[in-house]
Amino acid sequence: MTTAALAGRRVPRTLHPVAWWAWALALATAASRTTNPLLLLLVLAVLGYVVTARRTDAPWARGFGYYLWLALVVIAIRVLFRCVFATGVTASDHIVFTLPHIPTPAWYAGIEIGGPVSLEAVLSSAFDGLRLACLICCIGAANTLANPKRALRVLPGALYELGVAVTVSVSVAPQLVQSVQRVSRARRLRAGGGKGVKALRGIVVPVLEDALERSLKLAAAMDSRGYGRSGSAARGSRRVTGALMLLGMAGLCAGAYGLLDGTAPAFLGIPALLAGSVLCCAGLALGGRRVRRTTYRPDRFRAAEWGVTASGILAAVTLFGTVGYDPTDLTPSLHPLSWPALPLVPAVAVLLAGAAGLIAPPPDQPVPSAPTAAPAKPVPARHRTEVEVPQ
Repeated sequence: MTTAALAGRRVPRTLHPVAWWAWALALATAASRTTNPLLLLLVLAVLGYVVTARRTDAPWARGFGYYLWLALVVIAIRVLFRCVFATGVTASDHIVFTLPHIPTPAWYAGIEIGGPVSLEAVLSSAFDGLRLACLICCIGAANTLANPKRALRVLPGALYELGVAVTVSVSVAPQLVQSVQRVSRARRLRAGGGKGVKALRGIVVPVLEDALERSLKLAAAMDSRGYGRSGSAARGSRRVTGALMLLGMAGLCAGAYGLLDGTAPAFLGIPALLAGSVLCCAGLALGGRRVRRTTYRPDRFRAAEWGVTASGILAAVTLFGTVGYDPTDLTPSLHPLSWPALPLVPAVAVLLAGAAGLIAPPPDQPVPSAPTAAPAKPVPARHRTEVEVPQ
């Protein structure tokens, strides 16, 4: 390949995991601000496009489909609960069907079991479930796109052991899926009979044996590398670190509550959030002194990482700012029942978040091995030439 062709081609590499997590969390923040089904479906479309365009062949990159199924289950459960535990209907509601009514005691007033179910109630629960489904899919996209092992490099020293535990737990489900696929493939090669429930026993036992063997090897490897050591920190230092982290987390929770609740006092908003962040950073810095580790070839934040992060933050800021569009379009009303409007500015911001699939470099896929040469055909006896070797 010529130099000009190499200059016009983007070098494949894996994007920084923090960039993917920042992009996904920002998109989840944007989705949490609306119940407009058109915007939420647009968020799901953007997630699907980016995951399809930039995921690798690693085991953890094959689980986005399972998150989509989980999202559908969440929506179905949300609608089912709203239908069973009715909250009453009004005269203008459109009744879809009526369930048998179960009387409840007086102390359980306000919630009815069964009764008429309106179309407005079903749609409202479906929109709320769709918002939660978007949040689940955002986390699933981050788990699919970000390498959990590379994310350990950027964790503070105080959270390194916790990060190892989280990495192991995140890798369990993809490894189980891989084990099931390997066992199923081996059964087909051996002409194993039985399908469905009959084949379950022949698949579950090898998969559990493989998982147990993998866990024992992992435990031995972690023990040989000193995982779980107490460290050289004094008891007083550990207590101060724990106190700073607890106070910092309390400040973050209070700040988040103050930002979400408009009736909360002013000091519970940004001041509490900043104070909690400072305390958490101090606790992490103090706790990181007892952990000493080196990093080989540290991951760097380059232009692609900043572009991916900025595209997600733009969507979150646009839906939080409510500038340039009507804020009521984010939460469409169902009384009277009408088709929701698609606000232009938030839609464009969500679509720009999908530019992460173009900004991020192509993933670094493993290079396939060169095909082995076919064995030479034996030469017939009539074409052979025998050469006498002198003694």
